[in-house]
Amino acid sequence: MPRGRLISIEGIDGAGKTTHARNLVAELEARGIPVRLLREPGGVEVSERIRALVSDPSLRVSARAEALLYAAARAQLVEELVEPLLSGGTWVVLDRFLDSSLAYQGAGRGLGIEEVRAINEFGTGGLLPDRTILLTVDLATGRARQADRGQAPDRLEQEYGAFFAAVEEGYRELAAREPERIRTVDAMPPPRAVLEAVLAAMADLLPEAG
Repeated sequence: MPRGRLISIEGIDGAGKTTHARNLVAELEARGIPVRLLREPGGVEVSERIRALVSDPSLRVSARAEALLYAAARAQLVEELVEPLLSGGTWVVLDRFLDSSLAYQGAGRGLGIEEVRAINEFGTGGLLPDRTILLTVDLATGRARQADRGQAPDRLEQEYGAFFAAVEEGYRELAAREPERIRTVDAMPPPRAVLEAVLAAMADLLPEAG
């Protein structure tokens, strides 16, 4: 049985990652591809507990501790669920993965992209997505979409604009470094148009229609 593919969906808060990840999974299922949608941090019990911890706006979490917590959640998810699924031939679509830590903690928190990459490589055994879709929206649109959710902002979402500008720049740097893995998709058009662009960015990975 061929190994499954790992697809990660990335972008700043408000880029529509969750919506577009769900749409992609529905399309893959319609094509007969076995697929599982997971979110980060989360997906398994340990990682969900870490998610609650790092999201809590009442806590002060240092930048290094934050990076290590995200890496720990990722390590547990990969070992407990992602690797077994991939080994069994199931595709995995992840709502955030490695590049979120590189952009948010490496660039946004100023810890350094390579420093944060090192702890995540240890945590995941070096697992990388077969393709990363970087959804792009301008910062103002992202913030407006967050406000429209009607939910109280979590600890990271309460950060100031300079933090998110650094995150956005971090994502741009990552995409420039790894253009074969990371494909940028404009997330401003309607969802169907975004899905078509995502599928085009994955065309070389998709099996031929039978």
